[in-house]
Amino acid sequence: MRVCLASTSPARLMLLQQFGIRPLTVAPNVDEEAVIAAVEASEGRTLAPDEHVLLLARRKAADVAARLADDDPSFDGIVIGGDSMFELDGDILGKPYTADNASARWRSMRGRTGVLHSGHAVVRVSPGAAPHEVHAVAEASVSFADDVTDAEIDAYVASGEPLHVAGAFTVDSLGGAFITRVEGDPSTVVGMSVSTLRRLVRELGVEWTGLWNSTDPSLQPPAADGFSGSPGLS
Repeated sequence: MRVCLASTSPARLMLLQQFGIRPLTVAPNVDEEAVIAAVEASEGRTLAPDEHVLLLARRKAADVAARLADDDPSFDGIVIGGDSMFELDGDILGKPYTADNASARWRSMRGRTGVLHSGHAVVRVSPGAAPHEVHAVAEASVSFADDVTDAEIDAYVASGEPLHVAGAFTVDSLGGAFITRVEGDPSTVVGMSVSTLRRLVRELGVEWTGLWNSTDPSLQPPAADGFSGSPGLS
């Protein structure tokens, strides 16, 4: 059973690797802002955070699944798509991108609690069969320490870590020291809820434990003599 992650997010890749899966990674060809704008315009409303992340997760997984079916007709496995956003008192906080934005974000977040919304979509792809997709949203609340100093914020922002992550924080790296509480699946805050992924995978008739210690064959380097085999064995 092959696994493809429809993302180039280091955090999502790390999560799967920690849980025994080394997937193929493919960047989805999805213009996120355009997708959201088009749907909101057609429906005449602003999407709620859970709708936002689920829509993008589904579009990413569908895009990569379709490309795999065309480019690698023998692909037999699952494609995983995800998207996350952080909500604080009704405000949606995406990636800050600049140091000024990240600093202002942290000065407003300290001592407060927000919700990380994470959309998940899993597509079963197999030769000669129509793709089958399941999806879900997971949420986790995150509380920030109220005694984070301006100096700590400046140092954290200077590290560059918060600039390109939803909500301007991580829980599994430098930012974790400034977080006092997480309610919900902790992996949700890292990038994907692994417990949610397990449930979705099983809905597709695939046993989660069967994915343990799997490595996509396309990632295996060819043997020097042109033959494959276990290292150290003749």
